[in-house]
Parts: sequence; C-alpha cells; structure tokens
Amino acid sequence: MNHDTPLSPRPLHHLSDGRRRVMTAAQLRAHGVSAAETNDHCKPGGPWQQLLPGVYLLHPGPPTSEERLHAVLMYAARHPSPAVPAQPGAEEQRPPYPEAMITGLAALNLHGFAAVPPLPSLDRIDVLVPRLRRLRSTGCVRVLRTTALPTPHVRTGLPVAPVPRALADAVADLADAGAVRRLLTEAVRGGHCEPAAVVRALNQARLLSRPHVVDAVDSLLAEGRAIAEDRLYTMVREYGLPDPVWNVDLRLPGGPHLGGLDAYWPEHAVALELDTRAPRPGHQQEDDALWSEYARKREHLERLGITVVHITPKKLRDAMEQQATVVRTALMASAERDPAAYVVVLPR
Repeated sequence: MNHDTPLSPRPLHHLSDGRRRVMTAAQLRAHGVSAAETNDHCKPGGPWQQLLPGVYLLHPGPPTSEERLHAVLMYAARHPSPAVPAQPGAEEQRPPYPEAMITGLAALNLHGFAAVPPLPSLDRIDVLVPRLRRLRSTGCVRVLRTTALPTPHVRTGLPVAPVPRALADAVADLADAGAVRRLLTEAVRGGHCEPAAVVRALNQARLLSRPHVVDAVDSLLAEGRAIAEDRLYTMVREYGLPDPVWNVDLRLPGGPHLGGLDAYWPEHAVALELDTRAPRPGHQQEDDALWSEYARKREHLERLGITVVHITPKKLRDAMEQQATVVRTALMASAERDPAAYVVVLPR
C-alpha cells in the first residue's frame, strides 16, 4: 500500500457545493478514486474534465465563476506533503488555501467594484503567492509573486488580496488612463480604502513612473480630500458639535498669515485640520516641505493659545465617533485655558 491508497475511502455522491465540485488529484485519491479512474472519467465525452494540472471538475459542462476561482486556488495553494501524516484536527485548523489568494481584477470584483468586468468575462485570474513558490502560470491562471504575502480578506468564502494590493496588480496591466482613474476613484469613493494606502501600493509596485497612473493619482487625492471633507461635515452634524466656520485662513491683526484650516471654532479657539498627505516617490522635497508647514503652523497656533486637532481621513472613516469625542473634549477644555490671542478669520 502506498500514499495513493486511502485508508478509508469516502464517497463522492455528497459533493455538491461549488468548492466540492472541483477537486485536486490528492482529494480524489482520499475518496478512493485512483489516477487511472480519474483519467478515464476525463476522456472526451466523460463525466469529468481536467481544468488545471492536478485539478478536476466533477461535471461535464463549463465551470461556473465560483468553480474557476476554487480551481485557481486549489492549483496555487501550498498543499501538505503526502509523506507527512496530518495531525488529528489539523485539516479543520488549516486555512483552505494556504499561501494563495485571488488578486487583480477578479479580486476587485469580489470586493464589490462596479468598474471591473464580470467574472465570467475574465480570461485570466490572477493569484498571489510567495516569491519562492515553484509554480508556473497556466491555463486561466496567472501567478503573481510577492516577498511579503498580505493578510487576505475573505469574500464569498475565498481568500482575496486587500484592495490596495489588488488595485496595484490590476493597474499594472491597464494602459487606459480612464480605466485606471475609474478604479482608483471607486476604491476611495466606495469606502474600500484611503488614498494614502493606494499610493503606497502603487509605489511598491513601481507604477508611479507611468504618466497615466500619476494623472489618476492626482485625481484620486482630490477625490479623497472631498470625501474626507464630507465626512467631517457629517461628524459635526451627527454628533451634535457646535457649528464651526469652515475653510478659513487665520491672520494676526495687521500681521502675518497663520495658515488655512478646515474648521475653526472662534469662541473656543479650537482649530481642525485634515491630514490628507500621501507621500509619493520623487516628491520627497515637496513632502518634507508640506510636513514642515504642518508642524510650523501647529506650533505657531498653539503658542497663540489655539488648540489644533489633527484628523486623518482613515480615522474619520473608521472611528468617527471617537474623533467627535476628541473635538468635543478640546472644545470643553477651552473654558479652562487662558484666553487665546485675537486672530482675524478670513474665508479661504
């Protein structure tokens, strides 16, 4: 008896869901189906078919999108060595597809993006694996490698690359500036992630040297700021904060310009600024200058007795109530502070 011979064959008749209608050769052996029987079933006109090397579809018709995705993951996942016996309960503890996840356009589809083609129309499905895996692209599978595999999100029971990574893998193949802009805009407008996370992923993929990607990123950053401002208005309204004056410049009477603010409460001397910076390669000097301006402005305002609250778009999206509490605390604390210097408030 060798490892191809199961100790207790399990019947196949109960396998009806999308994943179980696709099986690997090892899984079939575990159910008592020999390699010869599998090959016989996959002959022309037979009840089964081979989708990918070592992966079989247990019905004769075309695979569904779900079956294709499971097949890709079965092909790409790291399977335990048959020479190493599994510990009791280990099968339940192991992730279903170790060291593999769907990425690119297929992943964005599973994340719910509207600006991507439907799954059945995709000729190729990208799968992300560790760089040192010995695996080749074949059939509908394109293997993409990474030195650091991200933690997958689970969508419809499948491991899927996080949106920033999936975006970078999709954008790498797109030469259409409009298509790139639509994807990046939907990522932010749909609440999937913040612009800074997208820019980081595009930078890591070395895509920010492409002019059409840079143009799309500029639009993305403008979109991200507009969305963050809308969330800021929502926070003030929904959490009952006093109405500030919006988008203003502060100046000392007859003196220098102190800087622009997203919101200011003159009666409390509390200022709020959205930090929408997204560092980009090749712009280090500009990024450093912008950060220095943030720091200089904050220090100057605080010397004048004005409390400055910094909020990032991510915190506004993920923890709006907490940010409202931070602002409310600053407003309440103003009664215990010394009066701030008088400043002139001008529309920006």
